[in-house]
Amino acid sequence: MAAHEVAEVPAAATTVPLEVRIGFAHASVQWIADRCGADLLHVKGAALDPTLVPDRGFSDADVLVRPTHVARVLAELPRHGWELINSFAYGSSFEHSATLRHSDFGLLDLHRIFPGAGPTPDEAFATLWSERRTTTLGGWPCAVPARGAQAALLLLHAARGGMDPKASRDIGFVWTRATDEERAEVVDWVERLDAALGFSVITGELDRHRDDPAYDLWRVASEGGTRLEEWRARVRAASGLRAKALVAGRSVLVNVEHLTIVRGRPVSRREVVAEFFDRPLRGVREQLWRMRSSRQGRGQ
Repeated sequence: MAAHEVAEVPAAATTVPLEVRIGFAHASVQWIADRCGADLLHVKGAALDPTLVPDRGFSDADVLVRPTHVARVLAELPRHGWELINSFAYGSSFEHSATLRHSDFGLLDLHRIFPGAGPTPDEAFATLWSERRTTTLGGWPCAVPARGAQAALLLLHAARGGMDPKASRDIGFVWTRATDEERAEVVDWVERLDAALGFSVITGELDRHRDDPAYDLWRVASEGGTRLEEWRARVRAASGLRAKALVAGRSVLVNVEHLTIVRGRPVSRREVVAEFFDRPLRGVREQLWRMRSSRQGRGQ
């Protein structure tokens, strides 16, 4: 999911198991994509090859849409009961996915890019699409990446997971305990997807990429950091002065989408104003705490 997690709380009367509803979510989105002529791949979660990570749980549906088809899918989804609750710009520090919700099927993460996969979003999708497979989700045929590509994508996802136990478990099964043949297949897909930067988190070689504009973004995602460090990383990773200015401008704005999710209801103008002035204070306190902790760590 996106960095700002959204808790899925089924209604009290819900009797259909979550994993079944998510299967239907995949089927729903695939049907909509077929209807509007869009290409998409179902990734992670219910779409993951079960031999990669046994008994891996999931709480939402994830799809990666061909970048040039994203607009048409987003335009069609609301016509079929899907509500946008978190947009790309505020979904995560990588701005890679938007979150939608359906009253029957639950949550959907719609990816316009897969962080770490390149060299461009269009080329990454084309590479994955060229060796796609078909699986059945919710009774509907759905396209998924090849098994080796799924393994590489799962590791790129885990690289952003920090100390998350689920990410550690994924790394254990897909990389640490993998056979030489399985590792070679992962490395092949990493090379084909130009994913060396993100993958270097898995191999412990991230510092070799210090000169990469996206280095700080992956460092903060994998090791943690303050809000200030995150936004600095986002500005550095942005391509071009205009993009950097847009990112810097958003850094001072209140994320109304996330605030609405946290409060569980639409927020008032007064609450937005209060959050606008409270955020910098929290950021300063967070930065001071991190600096103090760092000095104490060096002193021990």
